[in-house]
Amino acid sequence: MAQQTAVKRTSSAAKPAKKKVEKIYPFKWEGKDRKGTKISGEIQGTNQALIKAQLRKQGILVTKINKKSTLFSARSKKIKPLDIAFFTRQLATMMAAGVPIVQAFEIIAEGTANPNFAKLINEIKTDVASGNTLAASLAKHPQYFDDLFCNLVESGEQSGRLESLLDRIATYKEKTEALKAKIKKAMTYPIAVVVVAVIVTAILLLKVVPQFKDVFANFGADLPGFTLMVIGLSEWLQAWWFIILIGLIVIGWGYTQINRRSKPFRDAQDRTLLKAPIVGQIIYEAAVARYARTLSTTFAAGVPLVQALDSVAGAAGNVVFYNAVMGIKQDVSAGTQLNFAMRTTNVFPSLAIQMAGIGEESGNLDGMLEKVADFYEAEVDNKVDNLTTLLEPMIMSVLGVLIGGLIIAMYLPIFQLGAVV
Repeated sequence: MAQQTAVKRTSSAAKPAKKKVEKIYPFKWEGKDRKGTKISGEIQGTNQALIKAQLRKQGILVTKINKKSTLFSARSKKIKPLDIAFFTRQLATMMAAGVPIVQAFEIIAEGTANPNFAKLINEIKTDVASGNTLAASLAKHPQYFDDLFCNLVESGEQSGRLESLLDRIATYKEKTEALKAKIKKAMTYPIAVVVVAVIVTAILLLKVVPQFKDVFANFGADLPGFTLMVIGLSEWLQAWWFIILIGLIVIGWGYTQINRRSKPFRDAQDRTLLKAPIVGQIIYEAAVARYARTLSTTFAAGVPLVQALDSVAGAAGNVVFYNAVMGIKQDVSAGTQLNFAMRTTNVFPSLAIQMAGIGEESGNLDGMLEKVADFYEAEVDNKVDNLTTLLEPMIMSVLGVLIGGLIIAMYLPIFQLGAVV
C-alpha cells in the first residue's frame, strides 16, 4: 500500500506543471526621451513594471502609465483577414531587412492596437522561440492561417526562401482581400439603401398616414383611389407589423442556419449567384482571378502542380470552380497539360486557358497566371465601379417614387379640395 502511494506521488510529481499564460493588456504611457522631450504612446504588455523596463531600454523615462480601458475596444475587436495580411507584410519586410524572427514578432506585437491580435502574435512567438517551425506554429491557429498559408510557409522554410515566400503570401492576401472588399461594396451599397427605404416607408405608413386619415375623416367627401390604397396599406401594416417583423427575423435566422448546415443549399446558392445578371459576371471573374492568383503563388513557391491544385480548390470560394479544379487535378495527375484540363471543364474563359498554355510552353506558368489574375482583378474593379455608378441614379429614382408616392397620396385630397373651392 505504501509502495502504491509512493508510486502515485512519484507519477504525480513527474507530471509537468501547466504553464500559466499571462494576459496581455494595452497601456497608455507618458514620459521623456533622452533629450527631455515629452512623449507618449500605447504599448501592449502584461504589467506596468515590465513595460517600464522595456521602455527604459529604449531610453524613455516613464512618468505616467495606466491600463487602457478595454470595455468597448478590446472585447469588440476581432482579428480580421486584413490584420493577417498586414502581419505577413511586416514579417516579410523585417526578415528581408535581417531582423531575427522572434524580435520581428515582438516589434509587430508592440505596434498593433488590437490586444487580441497582439496575444495571437505573442503565442506564435513563444512557439517559434521554443524550437517549433513557423509553419507548425501557425497551423495551431487554423481560424486565422488556413492550409494554403501554412503550406506556403512550410515550403519557404524547407527551400530557404522564407522571406520571398512571405512577400508573395502578403501580396496574395492583400490582393485577395481587396477583391473581396470590392465585391462586398457592390453588394452592400444597394442592400443598405433598400433597407433604409423600407424602414422609412414603414415609419411613414405607421405614424404619418394615420394622422392624415383622421384629417380626411372630417372632409365629408370621397377620397381618391390612390389615397384609399395607401390608407388601406397603412391599416394592414398597423394590424400585422409585429407578425411581419417576427416573420422577417425567423426567415433571416432560418437562412443563416440552413446556409451553415446544408452543403447542397450552399452549392445551389453558388450556382445561382453565377447566373445572376451583372452581379454573376463580377463573381465569376473574381473567382477566375482568385484561381489564377492562388495557383500562381503556390506554383512559384515550388509546390508541385497536383498538390497546388488541392490548395487552389479549397480557396476557390465557389462550388462550381471547386468541382472544376478537382477535375483539373485528376486530368493533370493522368498526364494532361493544365490548359487542356482547364478547357475540358467548360468553366474557365478562353483568355485564362490560352495564357496557361503559353506559360506551360515557355516555362513561366506562374508569371502568366499572375498576369491573368491582374487582368481579371482589374476587370472586377471596373465592373464594380460601373455598377455603383449605374445603381446610384436607379436607387434615387426608386426612393423618389416610393417616398414621393406616399406624400402625393396624402396631399392629393387636399389639392382636390382646394380645386373645388
